[in-house]
Amino acid sequence: MTDQPCRNCGAPLGCTFVDLGMSPLCESYIDTRQLNEPETFYPLHAYICEHCFLVQLLEYVSPEQIFSEYAYFSSYSDSWSEHARRYCAAVTERFGLGQDSLVIEIASNDGYLLQHFVDRAIPCFGVEPAANVAEAAIKRGIPTAVRFFGEAAARDLNCEPGRPDLLIGNNVLAHVPDLNDFIAGMKVLLKPTGVITMEFPHLVQLMQQNQFDTIYHEHFSYFTLFVVEQAFARHGLTLFDVEELATHGGSLRIYARHAEYGALPVAARVAELRDRELALGFGTLETYTAFQQRVHETKRKLLQFLLNAKCAGKRIVGYGAPGKGNTLLNYAGIRSDFLDYTVDRSLYKQGKFTPGTHIPIHPPERIFQTQPDYLLLLPWNLADEIAQQMAAIRAWGGQFVVPIPEVRVW
Repeated sequence: MTDQPCRNCGAPLGCTFVDLGMSPLCESYIDTRQLNEPETFYPLHAYICEHCFLVQLLEYVSPEQIFSEYAYFSSYSDSWSEHARRYCAAVTERFGLGQDSLVIEIASNDGYLLQHFVDRAIPCFGVEPAANVAEAAIKRGIPTAVRFFGEAAARDLNCEPGRPDLLIGNNVLAHVPDLNDFIAGMKVLLKPTGVITMEFPHLVQLMQQNQFDTIYHEHFSYFTLFVVEQAFARHGLTLFDVEELATHGGSLRIYARHAEYGALPVAARVAELRDRELALGFGTLETYTAFQQRVHETKRKLLQFLLNAKCAGKRIVGYGAPGKGNTLLNYAGIRSDFLDYTVDRSLYKQGKFTPGTHIPIHPPERIFQTQPDYLLLLPWNLADEIAQQMAAIRAWGGQFVVPIPEVRVW
């Protein structure tokens, strides 16, 4: 057994889901001065709770160490920004939001989403723990509190800016080690007639599509619908709708309300998805423990492709330096002996090196200067967007390579 209980139900935790070895924090990019300094690696070992079936990592580092200064700026992805715009339009219409409403987003990043509410003159407020990222939102005219969210923060926010009609949390639920404090905070903050929407990667898709690289220390938990439903119910919140999304390789968007607010009936698709998850075996331990072998096989196939390509004299570079890419690079032991370099649109990452593997990160223009044979797409969830942006590599015979769910060259 581990020395930490399940963060959802408190049961003892000891059953392995997948062990990806040792890895540094995936957003801890290295500058030139740090190349000769030691790096800290932590176990990247995910467990499955045998009682409630929450897949989770242990808390090796505090959220303050990870998120106080953060390297991920949401606005650099065009498709993610468009996803946020469509979401804003849909919820504004569905819930009748207007100038008398209040929208609060937890983990609001650089304002990529709230800017669309600003454009509609709907009052909004961000809560973002990373000061460097929050600064970008504030420059966009989005009031933002720099702090971590939980029950104590919720009580402060009740006073200023007040209780929201819509409380948003996109890709944040997985990032909180104290899950119960976080959900309790949402219960405290939400207006009695308000709505919560949250998006997070769907564990069913992670396993079916072999997306093991989305496991990293910043993601403490990995959710199915039925696990989230139980966690919210424990705090008096009812899930009344759910949508299955294509984002991040397959995500869920859940809609929640106070259990005592019955004006929003529970949609049939909540029970339909819950029943489908259970029919697929996600309520049995054996389904989870079989995942490790698939991960081993994917690693071997990727390394075999890279070895064959390098032995044939081919040049391979990466596209992107995302958190998931750093999990993959460290787990597979891929360094600059396989990838000459990688590129990223984020100015924050350019000129730095990937954590652990120390692959240099350049601007995307570098690809057209060096004309590699293969472009390994580390943010494979954005493969279509990147392929359109980088279509000119076809001029010299360049090809794209996607590593997940298994190696695909086109």
